Amino acid sequence: MEPTGVEGGSGAADGRAAEGLAHLQAAAREMIAAARAMLDVAEGLVEDPAVVTAMVDTVGSVVRGAAQAAMRSGPRRSPGEGGDDDDPGGYERIRVG
Repeated sequence: MEPTGVEGGSGAADGRAAEGLAHLQAAAREMIAAARAMLDVAEGLVEDPAVVTAMVDTVGSVVRGAAQAAMRSGPRRSPGEGGDDDDPGGYERIRVG
C-alpha cells in the first residue's frame, strides 16, 4: 500500500521532487557564482582606489548631463502655480464619515 493512496502516484511524485531539487541546486549554484563575482568586484574596488574615483566621476557626469537636460527642457509648473483656475493647488481635505 502506498502512502499517497493513489496507485503509481508515488513514483511520479518522486521524479518531480527529484527534478525540483535539481533545479533548486542549480539555482543555488548560480547564486553562489553571482555572489563570488560581486565579491571579486568589491575586492578590486578595495585594492585600486583609482577605479572608485573613475566610477564616481562617471556617475557624476551622468547626473550632471541629466540635470542639464532637465534644465534645458524648461521650467515646470508647481501645483497651484497659475494656469488651471479649477485647481486650487496643494491638497483637498475630504471628510469621511
